[in-house]
Amino acid sequence: MNMNMNIYEDAGRMQKEAMDNALKSIAAMTKGFQQITAETADFTKRSYDQQTAMMEKLFQAKSLDKSMEIQTEFAKSAYETWVAQMTKMGDIYADIAKESYKPFEQTAKSASTTMTKVADKAASQMDQAAKEGAAAAKDAMDKAETKASRAAS
Repeated sequence: MNMNMNIYEDAGRMQKEAMDNALKSIAAMTKGFQQITAETADFTKRSYDQQTAMMEKLFQAKSLDKSMEIQTEFAKSAYETWVAQMTKMGDIYADIAKESYKPFEQTAKSASTTMTKVADKAASQMDQAAKEGAAAAKDAMDKAETKASRAAS
């Protein structure tokens, strides 16, 4: 009965830990998505500012060659900025995945440890029961032999 009670306590503890870790995971995801939102808003503002600056330069250009140079520089700069932003966003998404999964690693580790302890307890109790059964069988055999020896004499 004691082993069953420990199993229920361990199961309850594991369930509570799993729920706590699920909440930690959701918090990590929420924080990550807030970071993505802030990064996207910042990127949008910077892009708008770059476009505005480019348009001002374009209006001030005195020649077609200078206009082409401004547009080429802007296109190159916009592309490099976009690639850098997408790389940064990819890193943020990877961090979100890692941080969101981290609490579940602990749950799996705890579950494994708990199940190992339960299995060890069960194996120990079964070993003890087998030893007691073997001792009882030996005792019964000894009594039977003693009884048979007395009956033969």
